[in-house]
Amino acid sequence: MEAILKRAEQRFHDSDQEKLLIEQAQGGDREAFEELIRRHDRDILRLAFHMLGNREEAREVFQETFLKAYRSLNRFRFESSFYTWIYRIATNVSLDHLRKRQTLKEEISYESDAEAHPDRPALKDTLAATTYYSNPERRLYGKEVGEKIQEALKTLSEKERLVFELRHYQGLRLRMIGEIMGSTEETAKNYLFRATQKLRAHLSKV
Repeated sequence: MEAILKRAEQRFHDSDQEKLLIEQAQGGDREAFEELIRRHDRDILRLAFHMLGNREEAREVFQETFLKAYRSLNRFRFESSFYTWIYRIATNVSLDHLRKRQTLKEEISYESDAEAHPDRPALKDTLAATTYYSNPERRLYGKEVGEKIQEALKTLSEKERLVFELRHYQGLRLRMIGEIMGSTEETAKNYLFRATQKLRAHLSKV
């Protein structure tokens, strides 16, 4: 019981301290904002990396996220936790990168590239290799398993993949995921269910 009370007391202390940091940062205190970044930098970088599977892009998302947060910090009204607010920004930036990546792939003709440069590895193989070798979890299970997982994740919609990543890679509760998405816990639960069903169906075929 005493341990529970201590943890609750620590959470309140951390919350009050973070509120003060936010107010100071809103007043132009750069050091306060940098402290806020330090409190959340690992979580944001980990989220971006799992969403994109590429370290370089993850760093870009990391930088864009905190730049957007800095520019819009004065509009933060404490209606949610700073954690939820910054996660929502990081999620949207990550999704933007995924959309841009998909658009780029659709615009590129792999066939014409292969014909023009027969000695060059196919671009799709290069992209697949980049994704695989930059992800230590897939290296652990081997290239073949990694490719199967990659293909399975592609069957998910943006929101299904987002919920799956936040739940299983970030370990967030469905209620928190719903807040990050700007929806409800039940909506997040439905997306997770659909994502799980799709992944099981896809992986059962391989």
